[in-house]
Amino acid sequence: MNQDAPLAEVAHVIQLAVAPVFLLTGIGALLGVLASRLARTVDRARVLEKNLIMAPAGRAKVIRENLLQQRQRARLTLGSISFCIAGALLISSVIVALFVGVFAHINLALVIAVGFVAALASLIVALLMFLREVYLATRYLRIGEPDPD
Repeated sequence: MNQDAPLAEVAHVIQLAVAPVFLLTGIGALLGVLASRLARTVDRARVLEKNLIMAPAGRAKVIRENLLQQRQRARLTLGSISFCIAGALLISSVIVALFVGVFAHINLALVIAVGFVAALASLIVALLMFLREVYLATRYLRIGEPDPD
């Protein structure tokens, strides 16, 4: 590490790193929401699995359908979590590359740009999966109908 990097240059890199850090904060908040949704989906599936054991044949079919819906929602949520984490890792790598580029006097502009675009693409996929999960959750919602368990 070259310790001769001017203070102004380091200060500038810190300024450049602020936006990605805020993006990391937003991803962290989204991860909290997604983890909560996944936990609720898993809890709901466990209740349905318990009820399936003693359910009569006609009711068991409805419960199995509901379990399939919960599994689909859980997979979408887990996928969204995975893409959020990938995006957070890429953003963190971009921040590290910013500092390495300054201290090692290496032009990492292309690496940084590609990493940032990849992080945003990952976040877009995560948000689309989250949107799909929310759509399924509301599609399966049966307000005013009896609960299958």
